[in-house]
Amino acid sequence: MNPSIKIPPAVQIKLTKLGIHTPFDLVLHLPLRYEDETQITRIDDLVPGETAQAEGEIIHSEVAYRPRRSLICQLQDDSGILFLRFLNFYPSQQKQLAIGKKIRALGEAREGYFGMEMVHPKCHAGGENKALKQALTPVYPTTAGLPQPTLRKYILAALNSVELNDTLPADLLQKLRLPAFDDSVQLLHNPPPQIDEAALLERAHPAWRRIKFDELLAQQLSMRVHYRKRHERIAPQLTAHDFHSSALLKALPFALTRAQQKVLQEIRHDLAQAHPMQRLLQGDVGSGKTVVAALAALQAIENGFQVAFMAPTEILAEQHYLKLRDWLEPLGISPVWLSGSLKKKDKTVAAERIAQGDTQIAVGTHALFQASVEFSKLGLVIVDEQHKFGVQQRLALRGKGNEPHQLMMSATPIPRTLAMSYYADLDVSVIDELPPGRTPIVTKLINDTRREEVFARVRTACLQQRQAYWVCPLIDESEALQLQTAIDTYETLTQIFPEFSVGLVHGKMDNAEKARVMAAFKAGDVHLLVATTVIEVGVDVPNASLMVIEHAERMGLAQLHQLRGRVGRGAAESLCVLLFQQPLSELARARLKIIFENTDGFEIAQQDLRLRGPGELLGARQSGVAMLRFADINEDAKLLETARTLADELLRDAPAVAHAHLQRWMANKPDFLHA
Repeated sequence: MNPSIKIPPAVQIKLTKLGIHTPFDLVLHLPLRYEDETQITRIDDLVPGETAQAEGEIIHSEVAYRPRRSLICQLQDDSGILFLRFLNFYPSQQKQLAIGKKIRALGEAREGYFGMEMVHPKCHAGGENKALKQALTPVYPTTAGLPQPTLRKYILAALNSVELNDTLPADLLQKLRLPAFDDSVQLLHNPPPQIDEAALLERAHPAWRRIKFDELLAQQLSMRVHYRKRHERIAPQLTAHDFHSSALLKALPFALTRAQQKVLQEIRHDLAQAHPMQRLLQGDVGSGKTVVAALAALQAIENGFQVAFMAPTEILAEQHYLKLRDWLEPLGISPVWLSGSLKKKDKTVAAERIAQGDTQIAVGTHALFQASVEFSKLGLVIVDEQHKFGVQQRLALRGKGNEPHQLMMSATPIPRTLAMSYYADLDVSVIDELPPGRTPIVTKLINDTRREEVFARVRTACLQQRQAYWVCPLIDESEALQLQTAIDTYETLTQIFPEFSVGLVHGKMDNAEKARVMAAFKAGDVHLLVATTVIEVGVDVPNASLMVIEHAERMGLAQLHQLRGRVGRGAAESLCVLLFQQPLSELARARLKIIFENTDGFEIAQQDLRLRGPGELLGARQSGVAMLRFADINEDAKLLETARTLADELLRDAPAVAHAHLQRWMANKPDFLHA
């Protein structure tokens, strides 16, 4: 803290809990709401449900014991009597509210049993010699043991000692129609009584716009600085030679869509540069990202470099391994499989092949991160479902090569505003069309009480030589949630469908057994597969045309969309049944409505962003992303656009201004960057 602000260690510990480490943090600790102590309302004019301040004399004060112990006082002015009721009180309050005391009481008025009353109002001494406040009283976010008066004291000290001059030139502020930073901060902490309080609370006031813009600009500058720094680093130039790539394209039983061809060209261009690629490849479920990644891998291999291909779960990583093996072995390239579940001997053999350069591509889970795994000549890292990995994990893999190129893939479409905000340091490619021949998936919402209808649909699908998934959210019994388990469901469905082969897959199964069941399902030997959400990503069975999801109301939109994408991969019409149980929460009802009405992953992701905010979509809990505190990337999309454009302009034309702005917002803090 600034030496001029003397803060006791015990108070500093509390401030640290609120994320306050510097005087500028105090300046940016903005109010949640305000109390109006600038005027007195006559008791006769109090409106039930509205907060107001009354002033008068205590004419009665007693401790009542029925129905429960409470302090009850009567406050009188020249227009009437107001009852003050305190369910929790101290002896000091009894003294403050003794008969004859002149008091001001601030609180929400309501109709009580004996007349107008306030419960637990904020009280302090009144009288003619007590001047009214000249500004609204701020109420700040706080923590236990840190009362509002203490916070206000230190925030006021910071406002008086911290340099609040503008980082942005006056002509630019005029052009953007933004007020000065100092004026904005002072107004938000001490707004005049005549201000539009609704605009303050809704963060629509020009002062709020200035704070939000500055935060967004700092975020964009931070991202773009990292983007430029990356372009200064040296990476291997992997030019396209095409001898393996063209052979794979000829062997594939399908042609690439125009969208796939477009993103492949973007990736090929990046790989040929002398600085490391960091490209995010996103596309909806089933859009064909894996084959694009395979072609990128071949470009690295054609230049004599190794590729690491990583996925967050063993079942998804194994799906990639099997698919890549089928595609690449005919070209004389044998991928190596490495996962945590391998026997020690097999792990050692795989690690040796990677270290000695005997393999050109290693596929696996987080096991590829381990310190014992060394690459001979790593040129490209491909990470699927990248948001499910933490920062340190991704950095560890990058550290295994001399600045390898990175291709990150996501089947969870990222809304445009989210990509602009949190992926501004990356280049983004989007596969925005599905391969031809895919039939739209019909989605039906069915109450759990109508399970017999669902059994009939499953029977019909299997009799038509189609296959079905039945997805359950939990493996073990949970009495608290009363959720159906996969194991119970498997046993029930085996009895209901004795004429069909029913399989079971869940996360606690032995990997060999899991692989055996999945292979049998893919081959058509298993008609109905009961599974937990381990099949959320990566499973590709074109003959599967029916998906039943238990307790759909408990799942997130991204997960529901991913699961639904496991069907609709063949020519037959596909159906996804979302089984739900009443009663539904408002959030669950909103989610089910969105998934029922939309099949476009980008639209679903945009709606999900509105419902939950960016944290969940980014996996921010484990990604290290510093979330925006003031701006909302949905509500403030136009401000974000302006900040993005201005960030590049400032870095190019006014680097000193950009540096000053970053220093103000990012000094002594982790930046807005994710690895």
